[in-house]
Amino acid sequence: MKKQVLIFRCTILNDMINQKHLFALEEGITYLNGAAYGPMLRTSIEKGTEGMLLKAERPFTINPHSHFEPAERVQHLFARLLNIDNPQRVAIITAVSYGMAVVANNLHRLPNIEAKKHIIQIQDEFPNNVYAFERVSKQLSLTYHTIARPDVLENRGQIWNERILNAISHETAMVVVPHVHWIYGVKFNLEAISKRCKEVGALMVVDGTQSVGAMDFDVQAIQPDAVICAGYKWLLGPYSIGLAYFGAFFDEGVPVEESWLNRMNSENFSQLIKYERAYRPFAQRYNAGEYSQFINLPMLEDSLTQILDWGVNNIQEYCKQITQKPLEALVSMGCSLETEAYRGHHLLGISLPQGVDNAGFTEQLLSNKIIISNRGVAIRVSPNVYNTEADMWALVEVLEKSLG
Repeated sequence: MKKQVLIFRCTILNDMINQKHLFALEEGITYLNGAAYGPMLRTSIEKGTEGMLLKAERPFTINPHSHFEPAERVQHLFARLLNIDNPQRVAIITAVSYGMAVVANNLHRLPNIEAKKHIIQIQDEFPNNVYAFERVSKQLSLTYHTIARPDVLENRGQIWNERILNAISHETAMVVVPHVHWIYGVKFNLEAISKRCKEVGALMVVDGTQSVGAMDFDVQAIQPDAVICAGYKWLLGPYSIGLAYFGAFFDEGVPVEESWLNRMNSENFSQLIKYERAYRPFAQRYNAGEYSQFINLPMLEDSLTQILDWGVNNIQEYCKQITQKPLEALVSMGCSLETEAYRGHHLLGISLPQGVDNAGFTEQLLSNKIIISNRGVAIRVSPNVYNTEADMWALVEVLEKSLG
């Protein structure tokens, strides 16, 4: 049976066939909430169980290689996913907040930092990416420069992107920006932002949590200084593990913690009391403590392997196919969302027709076993390859009933 599943993995999505059979989703639920929590693959659960039993039943089989080789495989997979030329620039972290803490810990090292005045962020950013820099901003006498979301829906993505580019100046220390906005689904032009940052000597730090795994992200083309991703959303991994890319600026930087695993020759357990001052190369100093997670790493390795087999472009195309016609119906009923040129197909921030309450509509959907997110100013609908077009039509039907 396992061999058959592996064959499906490599071939089936190119024909745009639904993949729900590979997931452990509860039957009878229409799950359109992958931007909140990605469900788990059945094979990932098996890998996690094996890892749990390794520690519980066979701890005597754990050896030095057990601490490093699974992590290296995950780093190589993530490097393939983002077109990173050196897997050692990938760090294994616990959460986006950890990766942002690495950035905050190193901002003082930016050349000419004393001449910088502000950090650029966008309005309605995810809290992690705001809280992370409050302390260091005070220490370095920096202020937040928040780029307002346009009040108009027409050309909102284009206008917002233009506002960011126009705000970047020689007084900018850093731009912190997502690839896709976590509420509105607006896509930001990272290549243009990165280019402008380099012109003025600013860092560009990207929260890739709501895109990486479902949308193409090319580090070679974008040239960001850091990309930080939670593992439990579009990477389909477990909670409390994530991945981060750190570029050349961080090569000789200051880690958040001093884990013994991150030092040179740490795989030689018989020599650990010969304390080593040198770090392992590139981003390996930023791996979180106890990153050799015997349960979470094998699960994330499995999900990354599956995503690469599917191909993120195929995932995007599949989401487009299953949402296109239902979205046309929603718009005809008075809903609005970002134009296609400035959004992905996997995360849709939808404004409901006037008079329809977001919270009430979300509860109506829930009573019909349809799961989305209410994000206050919009509802967020986020399908993936375990969904079908019928799932989207089920949402449309509930709205039709709401409108009477």
